[in-house]
Amino acid sequence: MFDVYTKHDFTMAQLIEHRGVINKIEDHLIEVLIVQQSACGECQAKGTCMAADKQEKLIEVEKVDGDFKVGETVVLCGHQSIGLQAVLLAFILPFVLILTALLVLQLFALNESVSGGIAVSVLIPYYVVLSFFNEKLKSKFRFEIRREAEI
Repeated sequence: MFDVYTKHDFTMAQLIEHRGVINKIEDHLIEVLIVQQSACGECQAKGTCMAADKQEKLIEVEKVDGDFKVGETVVLCGHQSIGLQAVLLAFILPFVLILTALLVLQLFALNESVSGGIAVSVLIPYYVVLSFFNEKLKSKFRFEIRREAEI
């Protein structure tokens, strides 16, 4: 129902676009429901297959000029670079931290299960520090909202 695709705008910067439906409108925020599907989401056998992955996400966007209504289909646009930065912060850096901690702890010849537990616990301070930058990250990872007809 909702597709995710990339297009080029006039400045040739790549955009990530998500179609969604406005779920809620507050004073300065619009909450948009998007549905992300795995690659098999478009498969003909998805009705009988248990592997079809479908996730609903709520994205908050700053309200701009325009008269948006709850239930209206809109498109959220963001630069591809913010997606890459989000992957870096959420997946790549934590993986590197765990792997580095595991390798360093193995040098001290600790028990593998103890090393593994300590390596995973390294993520706790990482995500605590990341949470201190929550507002800065929110301002950096912004989507713009457009009506579907404006595209």
